[in-house]
Amino acid sequence: MTTATTDTWRAAGDAWGHRAADWSCLFEHYSHELLTAMFPKVRVGPGIHLLDIACGAGMAARHARAAGATVSGIDASEALIEVARTRNPGADLRVGSMFELPWNDQTFDAAISINGIWGGCEQALTEALRVLRPGGLLGISFWGTGPPLDLRPCFKVFARHAPTDHYTSMKRLNDIASPDVAEEMLVNAGFEVLEQGRCVSTIEWPDPDTAWRALASTGPAVPALRHGDPAEIKQEVLTAIAPCRDENGIYRFRNDHRYALAKAPTQPTT
Repeated sequence: MTTATTDTWRAAGDAWGHRAADWSCLFEHYSHELLTAMFPKVRVGPGIHLLDIACGAGMAARHARAAGATVSGIDASEALIEVARTRNPGADLRVGSMFELPWNDQTFDAAISINGIWGGCEQALTEALRVLRPGGLLGISFWGTGPPLDLRPCFKVFARHAPTDHYTSMKRLNDIASPDVAEEMLVNAGFEVLEQGRCVSTIEWPDPDTAWRALASTGPAVPALRHGDPAEIKQEVLTAIAPCRDENGIYRFRNDHRYALAKAPTQPTT
């Protein structure tokens, strides 16, 4: 693993774990709809050994275990892995890099990465292929281009207050949402693409302070909060998400969530 790649995953771990409790309890459930759509497609259930790449605080792992799967996971954030381990006692959950997975070849029946693999992360797909058994299934997800895309005005606030180099790197990461980019990445890594799909993911918050805590816990918020004025950024973010608030005062944050499903090559007959 190159020094640049090492620095990238360590920086990601630092960013996504900076407010681990808030992320775990106020934002991570954004993927409920996506997991409901994806789990049957990667055959999560009894007898399946599943790897969760960029597993965060272990919410997906908890749901997969409830469905009967054996789950392993990896994330760059030590703080999030600590939460994941308390949520999933006995599960094999590790701090590390998705670019250098610490498992042997052909260990897993299936793998998922929920908004963990983005543009420029081709090596993570190569590693996923290595640890999957022949014919193993992979599901990855990422934000689409909308509609709906309530995160766009919010994340534009973070981008305006972040250093220029962060804005440039975010554009590259988000390239995965462009037509055919995810599919090309999977094919180049050696997978057969089976299906593409989408759903609408929804998060709800009861009041402005909770909404702000949730959004401030995300990785993209970190460069802005460290570079700009947090009070000013908070006000701009709450203004940006004001249209998400209903007549009962509840914020309903809805976003286009895309996924791609792929299969590892079947072992040749001998």
